[in-house]
Amino acid sequence: MTGPAITQAMIDAYDEYTHLTLDRRGFMEKLTRLTGTAAAAAAIAPMLAANQAQAAIVAEDDRRLKGEDIAYPGGTGEMKGYLVRPADQSGKLPAVIVIHENRGLNPHIRDVARRIALEGFVALAPDYLSPLGGTPADEDKAREMFGELDPAQTVANGVATVAFLKAHELSNGNVGTVGFCWGGGTVNLLAVNAPDLKAAVAYYGAQPKDGAAVARIKAAMLLHYAGMDERINAGIDAYKAALEKAGKDFQIFVYEGAQHAFNNDTSEARYNKAAAELAWGRTIKFLKEKLG
Repeated sequence: MTGPAITQAMIDAYDEYTHLTLDRRGFMEKLTRLTGTAAAAAAIAPMLAANQAQAAIVAEDDRRLKGEDIAYPGGTGEMKGYLVRPADQSGKLPAVIVIHENRGLNPHIRDVARRIALEGFVALAPDYLSPLGGTPADEDKAREMFGELDPAQTVANGVATVAFLKAHELSNGNVGTVGFCWGGGTVNLLAVNAPDLKAAVAYYGAQPKDGAAVARIKAAMLLHYAGMDERINAGIDAYKAALEKAGKDFQIFVYEGAQHAFNNDTSEARYNKAAAELAWGRTIKFLKEKLG
């Protein structure tokens, strides 16, 4: 028995729902039209969404790691986050900020932070919904909350997170970041606004709207894009031109045939194992080279 066939139009509808103007009811109505029946739409919807029950590639209680929920000073108030490091850490290590998608600090992003820590980094996954009380369990509610965030406050909280990790007792002072989807866009903005950031990895993230601001970037940049992600990819050429004009250290990779969010292994329809593994290998190599 094979599962229901998922088409590009269905994936595009889910992307419209999660990132643009379509609400849950509108999404299900559109999915019903695409599948032919409400029953088929109900079967396919969970395959398009993320299943957090599948999140843990590295167990939360993995003895190789030490993780804890922390609070630290943000740009305008307290920030919360998940800090994890190798259990056998004996000296200071480079630090990496792991920035979540537009679902907040969920089990998947915590798992990604643990994967980073296993590579020899101090990893901090901030909860950018902290100003609104933190990430709720309901992912749809979390998605709605992102529209309530103050963009300037988000940038200030990112810059404060860089400063916090640079001065942290576990850190060697070299700070990088990796982010996905909404987090990828936030990585790009953080690179523009945080001169102390040394390395930045953006997965399918929106590019800075102000091309002139790209000249302020000090970090080395690694930019991953999905070949099928027309919405985000529309900004690649202008961003590349701005980076080249400013003489920045950057690499761009486009993974042909991959969907937006191809790294998220909790999303059955969009996860692309080959692209995710290739991008991850490049990411870890890049962070080790740039952060020492």
